[in-house]
Amino acid sequence: MRFDPWDQKFVAHPYDVYAEMRASTPVTFFEPTGQWLVARHADVNALLRDRRLGRSYLHVAGHEEYGRQPEPDFQEPFWRVTRTGMLDVEPPVHTRLRRLVSKAFTPRMVESLRPRIRRIATGLAEDLVERGGGDLLADVAEPLPVTVIAEMLGVPEEDRHLLRPWSADICGMYELNPSMEAQLKAVRAAEEFSGYLRDLSRSRRDAPGDDLISALTQVVDEGDRLTEDELIGTCVLLLNAGHEATVNVTGNGWWSLFRNPGELARLRADHSLLPTAVEELMRYDTPLQLFERWVLEDITVGGVHIPRGVEVALLFGSANHDDAVFDDPATLNLSRPENPHISFGAGIHFCLGAPLARIELIESFGALLRAAPGLTLDEEPTWKPNYVIRGLTSLKVSV
Repeated sequence: MRFDPWDQKFVAHPYDVYAEMRASTPVTFFEPTGQWLVARHADVNALLRDRRLGRSYLHVAGHEEYGRQPEPDFQEPFWRVTRTGMLDVEPPVHTRLRRLVSKAFTPRMVESLRPRIRRIATGLAEDLVERGGGDLLADVAEPLPVTVIAEMLGVPEEDRHLLRPWSADICGMYELNPSMEAQLKAVRAAEEFSGYLRDLSRSRRDAPGDDLISALTQVVDEGDRLTEDELIGTCVLLLNAGHEATVNVTGNGWWSLFRNPGELARLRADHSLLPTAVEELMRYDTPLQLFERWVLEDITVGGVHIPRGVEVALLFGSANHDDAVFDDPATLNLSRPENPHISFGAGIHFCLGAPLARIELIESFGALLRAAPGLTLDEEPTWKPNYVIRGLTSLKVSV
């Protein structure tokens, strides 16, 4: 088997291919997407921090200079939302946005959510037990981060069912060479979600509440504040980044535990392992397999010259299994003492929501371990066709 992000067998288990790539072709050009694949942890980690690369090139060059065609007009609503959040912009715009958002999305605010997150996770786990089991993804993994983010943003309960479909459709655009259907879904979701948030933010600007949207409308730093479009882009990013990854770590993580019963037994016997277990599960079966960067200046990676104007694809899943960094990486070790995984990225784009994700995951796994200590898998799950944001279609369990 070879690197093929559209092959379901590869999506289900890419790690053997990654090992071959790290050994023989750690930096290689992938013709179907026109990207340079980077497989080793040291290179991926360094490039995430290297300011000669960027999530965008539009702050230094136009599309023509990079040999790219402008995005088609129908995609404009998607890119308008995406490029007003901090993920796809570079300094000085990124620096300004992160500073302003950090004033509202503080570590203290995130930590204050822990009791509420525990209550939500406990309720979802107990409901699963009362039903005798079900789909752990649909019944626990998906509702938890949606509920948390909805409450955090101040989205009314009657509208929360809209968030998951919007998030899934928008994230479809981040797959490699997305289909026209996926592109149209992403554009429509971006348009609908941004319109919804625009109305909500305007109402909160006039009548602030105890929620993040209200806080973002009010935050001011030396006279500077978020524009309405920046606030909307920030909220869309918080939903997409905070929701999709948490869902997939939960699903992929439980599937990993069921395949490693010895480690699952250790965790059931000792819940104090949860913090290191969550880090190991993020490493072992990484939810975000690939992250892209544009080359803004010529670089050399692993002895390979990569010119300005092309894109590199940083293989997070491969980096997290690099035996130059991780002892016996193919083995799940819930008490792994050193775990410098890069599932949250690195450098200036390190995930702002990492502390919230860690709390949600620890509380979710903890709630299920307490409520359903005998949780068992009903059937082997299948993987969604997506490679970049990689997760299961469902996870059927009994209690």
